[in-house]
Amino acid sequence: MKSYLFPTLVVLIVCLALLFPGILVNWGGFETSLLIVPLLQIIMFGVGTEMSLGDFLGVIKMPKGVLIGMACQFTIMPFLGFLLANVFSFPPEIAAGLILVGSSPSGLASNVMSYLSKANLALSVTMTAVATALAPVLTPFLMSWLGGAYVPVDFFSMIWSIIQIVIIPVVLGLVFNHFMKGKAAWLDRILPVLSMGGIILIIGVITANGRDSLLQIGILLVLACLLHNILGYVLGYASARVLGLDEKSSRTVAFEVGMQNSGLASGIAVQMGKIATVGLAPAVFGPLMNFTGSLLASFWRKKSETNQ
Repeated sequence: MKSYLFPTLVVLIVCLALLFPGILVNWGGFETSLLIVPLLQIIMFGVGTEMSLGDFLGVIKMPKGVLIGMACQFTIMPFLGFLLANVFSFPPEIAAGLILVGSSPSGLASNVMSYLSKANLALSVTMTAVATALAPVLTPFLMSWLGGAYVPVDFFSMIWSIIQIVIIPVVLGLVFNHFMKGKAAWLDRILPVLSMGGIILIIGVITANGRDSLLQIGILLVLACLLHNILGYVLGYASARVLGLDEKSSRTVAFEVGMQNSGLASGIAVQMGKIATVGLAPAVFGPLMNFTGSLLASFWRKKSETNQ
């Protein structure tokens, strides 16, 4: 039952946001959108506590896999986002949101799916760590290049936003993990719960703020995000196989490419002051990728068990 709890709560919060948006937009004069960045910082701190410097040193042990993975990560998804935004002819700020999702790095969800599918978990963790470290430069660059025609992009402001939302909390988490590992069991228990609650609230707040736009183009945006996600898996896996990676590593690349850090994209949208438009694609993409990722991980796991 626990495995169904998160998607069930996501569906409930989305329904609440669409039916009664005022509940999630404003609490007694307080704009709930102001909670998004602090919640993301808590989530990224939690990610940092699950990482170590050894994750970054994995580049030395698996240089080919990391290089191929990074090349796929920061080419396939940004250009797919740009292509889909044009094919569906979305309004400029909605299109920019799709490109922003594609320009973001992978997140912790891809590590979970790599573990469940019996892929190369060590490569997955290293790729996520490296992609996160590269994001402050590559995400603003890609957004300026591909998304600049849709919305004004302040390159240096976006760099600072990513440093605030991701880099500083992750570094603090790394430091905490190094000095306090095993000494704060209560925090290990509470952080996953806070992360899940934070993600659910973020999805609800963004959906409520963008309700009108979502009702107008909701089905098309869901379809575009689904295609973005699935094509990321397919092209990531195919590219890795063509370039000589083994089966397990190719599965890892598929997850790292297809599953983006939609939370970071949401935070950037908030910092841009466009939560109701640019923030919609990340809010739709996040739940979808977890659903499709779970299905794909289950399929590959069963396939691995059958071949043993």
